[in-house]
Amino acid sequence: MLGGELEPCGTDPVTGFYRDGCCSTGPDDMGSHTVCAVVTAEFLAHQRSIGNDLLTPRPEYRFPGLRPGDRWCVVAARWLQAYQDGVAAPVVLASTHAAALDIIPLDALRQHAVDVPEDPSSLQQ
Repeated sequence: MLGGELEPCGTDPVTGFYRDGCCSTGPDDMGSHTVCAVVTAEFLAHQRSIGNDLLTPRPEYRFPGLRPGDRWCVVAARWLQAYQDGVAAPVVLASTHAAALDIIPLDALRQHAVDVPEDPSSLQQ
């Protein structure tokens, strides 16, 4: 997203659509799991309330269930919905795939950024 190489999002638990620790995307990723979020209790409760239960482990999908503070590649449209409802999770921009911008305005992501790149001018796009 910041013009450099995509940085890892999280390895404990291992995140990413491809479970490679990164918010990489491809043709199989119909949901666009491209936003590296640091999930909060409010975000998790909101997601559960809209039918996206991120708390309950689902071993068949290699999904451990999340706790506040976990870094996870979330579906861009679900993050946007949380943003619109006032409960957006913080975002690690360096680990968020540029494809998220197809769904979420850059300003919304910047408002919730928890990382600062070496060259902040890269956020001025």
